[in-house]
Amino acid sequence: MTSTTTLAGRGTGSAHTDRTEEEERRLLTAAVRSLLRQPVPLPGSGGTAERWDRLRAAAADDVVVARLVEAHLDADAILAELGQERPRRGEWWGVWAAEPPSPRVTATPEGDRWLLSGAKAWCSGTGLCTHALLTADTDDGVALFAVDLRGDDVRGEPSTWRAAGMRRSSTGTVHLDRVTARRVGSHADYLDRPGFWHGGAGVAACWVGGAERVARTLRQAVERRPEAHALAHLGAVDAALAGARWVLDAAARELDEAPTSRRAAQVRTMRVRAVAEQAVTTTVDHVGRALGATPLCLDGDHAAAVADVTVYVRQSHAERDLEGLGRLLVGELPQ
Repeated sequence: MTSTTTLAGRGTGSAHTDRTEEEERRLLTAAVRSLLRQPVPLPGSGGTAERWDRLRAAAADDVVVARLVEAHLDADAILAELGQERPRRGEWWGVWAAEPPSPRVTATPEGDRWLLSGAKAWCSGTGLCTHALLTADTDDGVALFAVDLRGDDVRGEPSTWRAAGMRRSSTGTVHLDRVTARRVGSHADYLDRPGFWHGGAGVAACWVGGAERVARTLRQAVERRPEAHALAHLGAVDAALAGARWVLDAAARELDEAPTSRRAAQVRTMRVRAVAEQAVTTTVDHVGRALGATPLCLDGDHAAAVADVTVYVRQSHAERDLEGLGRLLVGELPQ
């Protein structure tokens, strides 16, 4: 990845309404692959702040591109942490670990390999990714597998996505028919890593960048016409986003100082995500109140940015996550 300035010139610029679906897909693919060619520090390597800042900058240009790049970087970090072979140049990885009641994927051992069959829902990058880490059922419980998606035994179902937000993420259901896979680890190996939480903070960096993209429309409007109420809204947005950036920077320093502490990683990431979510909510609310319906109705890029970040931030579990943070903190409170 590159600096913020360069990223702004390489992204898709969100979604213009006069582009065909094929054109949007081509631009999205080019933007993602451009970023994947550039090395990014692993979490806890001493360069975590740079990693998250690059994700934030990418999302400030195009949150869908950033979301797909973040998944690839997360797959790389997972494989590195578990001592597995990391992605090769030219590969594009997804992380497909949603576990709804149905549909399911079943993994069956056959000699020294595993065969995966079934359907996996909520797969972002369907038809775009070359590889994925995905969870599947085994006789011993859920496990994590690495899969090459380029064979005829993998089929992406036409997207049933109905929302405007994150529409270009190509999120759908993937069907697998006895697909050869490499077992990476157990479900516990995946979930119990400190890196599971490090990855969650990387997602929060993308949320903040997505909010910055929304805020850009307000700033441009205020520069043209510095009306008092609009200036107040801009001030509120700036304070919220500056606070979120500072939290990300502080969290990155903490992580690099103690990258293997799972409990610290969990508390830190839950705090970061709560702050980032609130920054997104504050930004979308104030920009909407300042500018009214006009940019949402007449500016396709702005409308897409609002829709994209609104859907993306709902990966947060809201009050459930705040409850979880509170429960973690109870043990730290003096009796």
